Amino acid sequence: MLKMRRRQASVKFINLTRCTEIGANSYYIEAGGHRLVLDCGMHPKFEGEDALPNFKLIADRPVDAVLISHSHQDHIGTLPVLMRRQPGARVFMTEATAEIGSALLHNSVNVMTRQREQLGGALYPLFTHRETDRAADLWQPCPMRQRIAVSGERATGRDVNALTFEFLDAGHVLGSGGIRVRAEGRTIFYTGDVNFDDQTIAQAAIFPEDKIDILIMECTRGDHAQPATWTRAGEERRLAEAIEEAFRRGGCVLIPVFALGKTQEILAMFYKFHRERLLPDFPIYIGGLSSKMTEIYDRRANMSRRQLPRLMLLNKLRPFVLNAKTIHGSPVRARRVYALSSGMMMPKTLSNIFARRIIGNSRHSIFFVGYADPESPAGVLKNSQPGEEISLDPDEPAQRVQCWMSQFQFSAHASRESLIAYARKLSPKKIVLVHGDSLAVEWMRATLAAELPDSEVIVPTPGVEIEL
Repeated sequence: MLKMRRRQASVKFINLTRCTEIGANSYYIEAGGHRLVLDCGMHPKFEGEDALPNFKLIADRPVDAVLISHSHQDHIGTLPVLMRRQPGARVFMTEATAEIGSALLHNSVNVMTRQREQLGGALYPLFTHRETDRAADLWQPCPMRQRIAVSGERATGRDVNALTFEFLDAGHVLGSGGIRVRAEGRTIFYTGDVNFDDQTIAQAAIFPEDKIDILIMECTRGDHAQPATWTRAGEERRLAEAIEEAFRRGGCVLIPVFALGKTQEILAMFYKFHRERLLPDFPIYIGGLSSKMTEIYDRRANMSRRQLPRLMLLNKLRPFVLNAKTIHGSPVRARRVYALSSGMMMPKTLSNIFARRIIGNSRHSIFFVGYADPESPAGVLKNSQPGEEISLDPDEPAQRVQCWMSQFQFSAHASRESLIAYARKLSPKKIVLVHGDSLAVEWMRATLAAELPDSEVIVPTPGVEIEL
C-alpha cells in the first residue's frame, strides 16, 4: 500500500516596500506555520507614514519574529514602529548590528526631532529615545552561523519541520548578514545587502552554496556593468592620485559618505595611502555619527572578520569631528579631506551643507565613492554639467557648478556579475528580486530568466501577496 506524502504548505511572501526601488526595505514571509518579517527600513526621501514600509498590510497577522540583516537606515530605520505594532514579535540580529543599530536609531530620533521643528505638526518623531531603549532591550543578538529557533533558543536540527534561521556574513558592513531560513524541509535564503569581494576593511561574504529552494536577492547594482579592468587596488591608487591633484590645485576634497561602512572604509584607505607613501599626512574631517560608528568598528576590530584587524582607525588617523553646530563655523581649508555624511547629501546633512559652500569654486573637488539615488542631491550633482545651475536644498537658492567632480567605484554592494554567478551556482527553484531600482531589477530578471530557464524569476509587486 502506497504511503500518502504529506503536502508542504506554501510559502507566502509580501513585498512591504512601497515601490520597486531601494527604499524602506521590508519583506513578509509565512513559512512552516510561522510569520516572519525580514528587515524594516525607513525611506530616506520620504516623510511620515510614507517613509515606512507598508505595515498596514500585515496589521491583522501577528508576526512571530523580525529578522534584521544589518543596521543601515533603509533596513532597520523603523524597527521601533514595527515592534510597537507587533508587540508579540521577537527580534533577532547579529551582535554587531544590535550595537550599531541602537546608536543609529537614537541618531534618527534627533534627526526626526529637527524635522518636526522644520515641518511642524505632531507626527515626528516616529519614535522616541525612550522607546528606542526599550526596543533595544528586547532584541536578541545572535552569533553568525548559529541555527536559532523562533523561540530564541539554539536549534538542535533534530526536527526537520521546525522553522529555524541563521545569519551568514554578508561582507557589506560590520555585522551584516544574509539570513537562511529552514522550514518543512525547504530552505529560503535572503541575501540582504551583500558584497562578494573584499573591501579595504570588510572581507567578502561567506554564503551557502548548498541547496537553496527560494533565493531572495538584492539588485542594487543591476543597472551597472563592472568594467573588465576594474580592481579595488587600482581604484584606490586612482583616488590617491586624484586627492594629490586636488591638493596641488590649492583646494580641499569633499567625499560624501554613509556614516556606517563607507566612512570606515575610506579612513582605512587613507591609512594605507600614508603607510604606502602614496600621500603625505593630511587633516581629515568626519561627522559626529561617523565618529560613533568608527568607535564601534575599533572596539570590534578583533571580534569580526576583517582586513587590518589591528588597525584602530580613530587612534591612527585622529580625524577632526564636525557636527550640525560646528560645521557652519568651520572654514573651508585647502589640502584637507572632508569625509562627511550623508552619502546621498540629503538636505541639512553635513555633506550637503559643506557642498553648498564649495561647488561654485573651481579649486575644490567633490569625489563620489558609492551609490547615490539619481533623484537625491548627490545624484543630481553627479549628473550635472559644469556651469549648470542646480539646487542641493529646496530651502536654498540654486548654485552654479564650478568645482571638480569625480566618481570612484567602492561600492559595498555586489556587482551584478557576481550576483548572477551566485544565483547560477545555486540554481534555486525560485528567485525573488528585491532592493533595486526598476532598471536594475529588470536587467537582473531578464538575465536570470535567460541563464536559468529552470528557475522561476519573480519581481514581487509591492503590497501583493504571492505564493512561492
